[in-house]
Amino acid sequence: MFSVLKPHRWKLTLLLLAANLGLLLHLACGDLKSVSEWVWLDIVGEGGTALLALVWLGLVLKSRPAGRVTNYLALGLSCIFFSWWIDSLDEFIRLPDSITWDHWLESGPMPVGMILLTLGIYHWHREQLAISAQMEKRERLFREHRLFDKLTPLGGADYLKRQLAETLGNSREHQQPLSLLAVDLDNFAAINHAYGHAEGDAVLQALSHLLLLNLRRQDLVCRLAGDRFVVLLPHTGERQAQLLAAELQHAVGSLAHKTRQHGERLQLSATTAVVMALEETPEALLKRLNLALARAKQPLAKTA
Repeated sequence: MFSVLKPHRWKLTLLLLAANLGLLLHLACGDLKSVSEWVWLDIVGEGGTALLALVWLGLVLKSRPAGRVTNYLALGLSCIFFSWWIDSLDEFIRLPDSITWDHWLESGPMPVGMILLTLGIYHWHREQLAISAQMEKRERLFREHRLFDKLTPLGGADYLKRQLAETLGNSREHQQPLSLLAVDLDNFAAINHAYGHAEGDAVLQALSHLLLLNLRRQDLVCRLAGDRFVVLLPHTGERQAQLLAAELQHAVGSLAHKTRQHGERLQLSATTAVVMALEETPEALLKRLNLALARAKQPLAKTA
C-alpha cells in the first residue's frame, strides 16, 4: 500500500500540513465548544464528506500512475477535503465574529477543487476512450489472427473470403477492376510421399515467402487449402493479372529449394489461373477460379 503511494508522498505531505495548519489556526484563535453544543447531524454530514473525499483521494493515488491526470484529480480532491475539513472544525471550535478568514478557508478551496476535479475527470475520460480504442484494435487483431494459416504467415480460407467480400465492394463502389490469381503446386503429393510431410510443409513455407516477395504492395495472398494459394489483385485487369501469373510461374520454377535431410534441390513448378471479378458473390467468384485452375491442370494430368 505505502509503496504504491510513494510517488505521491509530496501531495499527501502538503495536504497533511494544510489540514494541521487549519486546525492549529482554529485552536489558536477560537475556543472549544462543549459537547452539548455539538450538532451531530452537521458533524456527520461535514466530517463524513471530508472523510469520503480523503478515501477517494487514496483510491485515485493507489490505482493510477503519476501524471497530469492524476495530479488534477488529486489536487481537486485535496481542495474539496480541505474545504470540508475546515467547515467541520467549526462544529468543535468557536471563532470570534471578528474573524473572517475561516469563511475564505471554507468556501475558497471548494470551487477550485471542483474545477480541478472536472479537468481531471475530463482528461481521464479521454484517456479511457484512447485505451478502449486500443483494446478494440487488439481484439480485432486477435480475431483476425485466428483466421490466419497455422503453417504459413498468410491468411487462411476464411480470411480470404472476408477480404474478398470487402475488396469486391470497394471495386464496385469505385468502378475499378479486380482479378483473382490462383497458384497450385504441381505434383505436391509426390513431394510428401518421397520426402515426408515435414519437407512438404517446408516447401509450402518457402513458396509463401516467394509469393510475398514477388507480389505488389496492394496485393493480398492467402492459402486457400493444401498447396493452393489465391492472390487478390485490386485495380488489376485480366491481362495484367495474366502477366503476373506468368512471373509467378517462372519464380516458382526458379526456386532453389533444397531438402533438409539430403540437401537435394527440388525442381518445383506451379499451375496458375486468372479470373476477373464480375457482378457475383465471393463464393461464385472463387468457384469460377477453381474451375479455371482445374482446366489449366488438365494437360498436366494427361501427361502424368
